[in-house]
Amino acid sequence: MSVTGRCFCGAVRFEFGQPPLAARACWCRDCQYLSSGNASVNAIFRTEGFRLSGTVAEYVSQADSGATMRRRFCPTCGTPLFAHSVDRPDVMVVRVGALDDPALGRPGGYIWTGSAPDWGHVDPTLENCPGQPGAVRRG
Repeated sequence: MSVTGRCFCGAVRFEFGQPPLAARACWCRDCQYLSSGNASVNAIFRTEGFRLSGTVAEYVSQADSGATMRRRFCPTCGTPLFAHSVDRPDVMVVRVGALDDPALGRPGGYIWTGSAPDWGHVDPTLENCPGQPGAVRRG
């Protein structure tokens, strides 16, 4: 199964050779800044077999979890695309809105719900975590 995506203007395109390991919505403050105040819905992929065309810009910062994060985005249109912890180069987080088929990124849970505003949606029927959960298992 091939999973593809792109930025808003199409200058950056990407492909994974396998489906996502998981998908979840994140209410951390960093994701709220990057998503105009909402939770960010992210799919987690193995980096093995990842292909990229186009040029991305990068912003490195420290997340609330303590991880040093490399966030990549299109320098032309500004679309946030990928993020990964420097301590976990084997997996990357992809913004579901950048996937050609965003249905693949249906969240299975919510993280950092403790940072969600009182109006923020958190589905109580899904797994929820008030902060950073354990790492995604390698399979």
